[in-house]
Amino acid sequence: MQDPTPDQPADPADAAPPTHGVGPWPGGSDAWPADPHYDPELLAHGDTRNVVDRYRYWHMEAIVADLDTRRHPFHVAIENWQHDMNIGSIVRSANAFLAETVHIIGRRRWNRRGAMVTDRYQHVVHHDTVEEFAAWAAAEGIPVVAVDNTDGAKPVDRAELPARCVLLFGAEGPGLSDAALAAASAHVEITQYGSTRSINAGAAAAVIMYEWCRRHADPVR
Repeated sequence: MQDPTPDQPADPADAAPPTHGVGPWPGGSDAWPADPHYDPELLAHGDTRNVVDRYRYWHMEAIVADLDTRRHPFHVAIENWQHDMNIGSIVRSANAFLAETVHIIGRRRWNRRGAMVTDRYQHVVHHDTVEEFAAWAAAEGIPVVAVDNTDGAKPVDRAELPARCVLLFGAEGPGLSDAALAAASAHVEITQYGSTRSINAGAAAAVIMYEWCRRHADPVR
């Protein structure tokens, strides 16, 4: 077979296999599924996105719509008053554990690179202030659970964690502000056993979300 020239485009079937994800749909366009969930561009060129196999070749809107039928009733909130670099990883974990919505409180700008594009599939809203966020939670009747190793916080494995709630996380280092702690109806912490005062905020968020799922999520679903 001759090398492709500018007048002879390469056949996608002859392209090198992707290092991750999947290549073009086998069998060419004649074998493409008729299901409207599928994206013709992805079917033609392959799908190397960070999605589970069930969503391979689906267009983004179809994935979001399907996730919306199964989302868990917990929300995640992050107080972004120091432009925390962990926010992206928290958004990524929120997507992994199928949180209803992520709420960014304070600064609008956050580290989207850490989200690894999962913010496209996760509902993310912004609140200018803690007071605005607290008013939203009160209007929705959703209890706010602050996660911080402050005096009086209960170990999460022995604390109540409502099925419908907002898990509120603070900035790396200083944790939650006094206003954010005051907005919460419960305070929980992660039990630690070493010398460090705190663990990474992104890691802490993943631990708490997993604990919520361990108690309330349906593993079959």
